[in-house]
Amino acid sequence: MSDPPSPAREAAARAAIELIEPEMTIGLGSGRAVWRLIELIRERWPEAPPLRAAVASERTQARAMEAGIELVELDGSIELDLALDGADELDAELRLIKGGGGALLREKILVAAARRFVVVAETGKRVQRLGEGFRLPVEVVQFAWPETRRRVAELLPEPELREEDGAPYETDEGHFILDCPLPPDADVDELDVVLQRLPGVVEHGLFIGVTERALLGTPEGDVEVLSAA
Repeated sequence: MSDPPSPAREAAARAAIELIEPEMTIGLGSGRAVWRLIELIRERWPEAPPLRAAVASERTQARAMEAGIELVELDGSIELDLALDGADELDAELRLIKGGGGALLREKILVAAARRFVVVAETGKRVQRLGEGFRLPVEVVQFAWPETRRRVAELLPEPELREEDGAPYETDEGHFILDCPLPPDADVDELDVVLQRLPGVVEHGLFIGVTERALLGTPEGDVEVLSAA
């Protein structure tokens, strides 16, 4: 289940594991950097990792189980010490676009359940403005989704239904995703609020005001650390 090696991903994951302490209860998002981090956890604690984790996707769950990490449910009684996840884009204010892997709803729940949220990614994910190279995912219920798309299109141009193998892509929660271009003049702070109010919208991929810091691996194998102001 290993991914092709990447010096940037490796550097970010190795920086992230230094934030994990025994007996922590952590949150693990999705994506290659997080999956490499899980491999490093298994290497550091090969017998039984002395920590617990809540996970945001079925793919992450499979890898965490393989590493021997004890899994927990967010049942309302647990506050995560730390959530670790990737990003599809991040700007200088540590605002993010997430959801390329389709787990944005679960990832946002995970972040909300944590005391701290740290991004583990590569320097190539940093942008001058959100939407430069990645569309904003908007997760919607299947019922009357074309009507929801019409409402979303009043805010964002040309939302496209995400497909996989010629059929609509379904999230782990059974929802559809609309991938929406972000215009250069988009007010992402306003969109963060307004999109959530639309009937049929479950969640969106803007993560605003939740990131403590970002660990960004470089192609040379170094790490750049960005911290919230």
